[in-house]
Order: sequence, then structure tokens, then C-alpha cells
Amino acid sequence: MNMKAIDDLSWDDVRLVRLVAESAGLAGAASLLGVDPSTVYRRLGALEKHLGCTLFERHRTGYVPTAIGEELVALADGFESGILEFGRRLKGKAIDITGEVRVATADSLLAHLLTPVFARFQASHPGIRLDVVIGNLPLNLSRRDADVAIRATDNPPDTLVGRRIGTLAWALYGQPPLSLAVADGSANWVTLGDEMASLNVVRWAHEEVPPERRVYRANSVLALASAVEAGIGVGHLPCFIGDQCRALVRLSDPVSAFSAGLWLLTHADLKQSPRIRLFMDFVAAELNRLRPLMEGDAFRLPAAHDGPEDLISPQA
Repeated sequence: MNMKAIDDLSWDDVRLVRLVAESAGLAGAASLLGVDPSTVYRRLGALEKHLGCTLFERHRTGYVPTAIGEELVALADGFESGILEFGRRLKGKAIDITGEVRVATADSLLAHLLTPVFARFQASHPGIRLDVVIGNLPLNLSRRDADVAIRATDNPPDTLVGRRIGTLAWALYGQPPLSLAVADGSANWVTLGDEMASLNVVRWAHEEVPPERRVYRANSVLALASAVEAGIGVGHLPCFIGDQCRALVRLSDPVSAFSAGLWLLTHADLKQSPRIRLFMDFVAAELNRLRPLMEGDAFRLPAAHDGPEDLISPQA
């Protein structure tokens, strides 16, 4: 047998051999393939010549596979059996992708947006474990600090690949009595610290709010939101946080200059991993459904509800 020719063997070749063996001849195989017997004869002859061996003994009663022919028939049977089993499992949604996905994100995104999404993912895919890494600084996915990053940014690293899910809008929030104080300039303000000075919202506060009115600084958005909710002062918050807090009212329209894109990112080497693709597709679909909340177009109903899925668009 020509061993190099085995590398060029295709499924069509193996299937042809099996059909000829099952039909014990060319006519039956040709009927199953929907071609003329002469076509089967030419293909079988070409295959035997290519392999350098005889696959069938020609008898008056029909075609009988040689030992090598029988091996090819067994190979075809095993392959088809595997394909059928795969189809049955797929139809029954019984394909289990397992393993761990390490996800890096910010505390505010996790607490106010992502945790319910992650819970629904694990309910649908219990074989996948999530390892969530919290941090407000970008991680280096090329060093495998995480498999997936969910970040608010307008400039994702060139070393990562992924998709932009939507826009995170920011607006001014405070407890209801503070709206008049904002108007007359007497309100106290809560701002982000200098560690986050690259954000437009931080630069704006430094330029527009008098120092004596900046009474409280925090180095995370989650801490900022807690301070505003506690009534320490007014502050700009992402709408997905402020609009879900019943203690706060929105005191301004979303400020376009403060908005940022929400990105779902991974390393190029990981993008074809089944569990990474499964996780990213699921999260992208869930977050797309929550875009009105992220983009400041959704408000919580007056009645008590359990999560972001209960938010509706405001009525005109």
C-alpha cells in the first residue's frame, strides 16, 4: 500500500468503499450515491490505483472486500456511528463543555450588572466553573491573568480581540432633596480620586466643582455609588447603577462626554476555545438585552423587582 496516499484519503473515498461492500456490487452503491455504475467503477479503480492495493475481489456473486477493504469499511462504520451519536447529543442538548473560565472585570460591573448574567450562564452550563477576578486596572491577558475581560474602555488593547457590547452612560445622581442645592451651587459633591484621573468625569469635577464642595473622594465606582446613596453628596454615576438605586434620583441627562464603551475581550489564542466562545456568546447576548439600562434609557418601575431584567424604557 502507498502509505503517503493514506494521508490524502477522504471521507468520500471511505464511504464509497463501504457502500460497495454493503451492496456487494457497483449498481447498488451507484443507486445510493445517485450516480451511474460506471462512475462508481471509475472512482473505485482510481482509489485502488492511488492506494496501490486491491480493495475488492470480483466474484460472479458480487464484490467481496479484501482484508484492507474490510478495514476501510470498519473505519467508515466507526466514523458514521460517531457522527450519529454527536447528532443525537446535539439534538438533545447533551453536549457538555466543561472547564474553567477566568473573568476579569470591575467591581461596579460585577455588583450591578454581571452577577445575574453569570448566574444564568452557570445555570445553563453547570460544567463550566467561573473564576472572577476583580480589579479596576487592566489585566494583561497575554500573561493569562484572565481568559476573558469585561471592561469599560474606549481604547481596548491591540493585543486582545473581542466585541463592543454597548455604551455605558453616566449621569448626575443624588438623593431627592439635593436637586435644588445643585441648581444654586450649594451641593456637596462625591468624586472619584486622582488614581482615576484619566476619566473625563474626574477631570470635569476638578475643573467645574469648587474644591470646598468636593467633600468625598473614592478610588472605585462602587465606593462612589455607595457614598452618593448614603447622602454624602451628589455625584456622576453610571446609569446602570444610579437608575437601579431607589434612594437616588437622576439630576441630569446622560453626559455623552463621560460615556465609555463596554467591551468583551479575550486573547487571540483563546478565541476559538469552545468554552471561551460559549461564555462570550452567552454574555454578549445577555448584555445586549440590557443595553437600555447601560445606555441610560431604562428606569426601574415603582414596584419592587429583583434585577436588571425588570427595568423598562420610560414612557413618552
